[in-house]
Amino acid sequence: MSEEFLINVTPQETRVATVENGMLTEIWIERIQKIGLVGTMFQGSVKRVLPGMEAAFVDIGLEKAAFLHVSDLIGAVETDEHGTRITLPITQLLSEGQAITVQVVKDPLGTKGARVTANLTAPSRYLVLMPYDSAIGISTRIESEEERERLRLLIAELRATSGVGSDLADQYGYIARTAAEGVEREALEADMRYLEKVWARIVRNRGSTPPGRVIFRDLPLVQRMLRDGSRRDIERVQIDSRETLQRCKAFCDEFVPELADRIEHYPGERPIFDLHGVEGEIERALNRKVHLKSGGYLIFDQTESMTTIDVNTGAFVGRRNLEETIFKTNLEAAQAIARQLRLRNLGGIIIIDFIDMTVEDHRRQVMRAFEKVLEKDAVRTQVSEVSALGLVEMTRKRTRESLEQVLCGECPTCNGRGMIKSVHTVGFEITREIIRQVRQFDIDSVTVLASVEIVDWFTEERSDDLAALEDFVGVPIRLQGEQFYAREQYDVVLK
Repeated sequence: MSEEFLINVTPQETRVATVENGMLTEIWIERIQKIGLVGTMFQGSVKRVLPGMEAAFVDIGLEKAAFLHVSDLIGAVETDEHGTRITLPITQLLSEGQAITVQVVKDPLGTKGARVTANLTAPSRYLVLMPYDSAIGISTRIESEEERERLRLLIAELRATSGVGSDLADQYGYIARTAAEGVEREALEADMRYLEKVWARIVRNRGSTPPGRVIFRDLPLVQRMLRDGSRRDIERVQIDSRETLQRCKAFCDEFVPELADRIEHYPGERPIFDLHGVEGEIERALNRKVHLKSGGYLIFDQTESMTTIDVNTGAFVGRRNLEETIFKTNLEAAQAIARQLRLRNLGGIIIIDFIDMTVEDHRRQVMRAFEKVLEKDAVRTQVSEVSALGLVEMTRKRTRESLEQVLCGECPTCNGRGMIKSVHTVGFEITREIIRQVRQFDIDSVTVLASVEIVDWFTEERSDDLAALEDFVGVPIRLQGEQFYAREQYDVVLK
């Protein structure tokens, strides 16, 4: 399966689209005023310690304090005399006002601040450095036991011969990334030396950086995508900015040479995302409803706590029987859901309501197909079997905002509810408010300022009711349509 990176650059925004066989699968957006923070290290200051939650809030210079759990602190776990691992109380490890270096593992999402850890790591092309852990780990996506053992022994050997000045360099832990599969000794050694120098620079910066400031920041979006995607079957990288093209070529020449000759400039007058249909796909990815080719459809509802996905047959009636129709719809839905999870970057708890299947083999085939297509997802997922209620529960690691959270804001009309009151409901509210006001005050007339559609409803559909209301309250009622009023907005003015 061939992949292609399409990179669109403007002064305020950089967007990277991943296209597989002509179909958009992922979109990454980085804006100048809101650059992703995952991987960034801050010199922080403990703002508040919460013994009841075994956590602390750390001021790292952002609008909201970051959240740090005791499990993310160095030395939080000890072994007692019986060999039992115990977690120390956070009050023994942190105190208010204490300086601490932390790294963002989850961007601020909605009303929540960033999630941070004190167990710092630094990534490179093939390895991840763990300066506070001596373990050697191998990416679970490297399946060959022979290759896993080769990498483990090679990293241990290179670590033992470290030439970096720190006497702890040979005790650093490393994780071999998926990209390390099959690479030669020299490449791993160069990566290790690079990471140790990065860590030495971080240590120096930490001693001179005041609280609330950045100590270390990962690569910009485009270079990060090139680094992390270097082992994927990237057929071509198209960039519509000559300046970014030159930076990427220089970066690839030094760190990802196999991609250097696949990077090319897109000079066309038509925007690169328009040419490949990416803009339309992004627009559709913001819709609640996703249509399937068979005629069925999916409904996505995203909330702060979870995302629910409902599968429906829609216009698909099948050719054989109902059970076969449901089975085919669910199979197609499994493929579409996996793609939408990546495209929309949905994370956290996800509940999928497939159409009920009475044949056990059909349920098994749908689940296996769903799990297989999820294997292409670089983000860690965990899927449970079909529950007693016919629901599939799963989690997808959430480290950054979803596409909807990046591109959309809260609706000023519905205040994020996703629903607004009907015209009838608002009209009856106005009626009750008029009666309430007239009974409280001695007035000569009432003027109602409301949206045009509410005024039209009163004058066209409820004109008899309006006349009856005037007789009931005993004062004239005047309606005034306001062009910029939302449906639920109105004012009752007394004279």
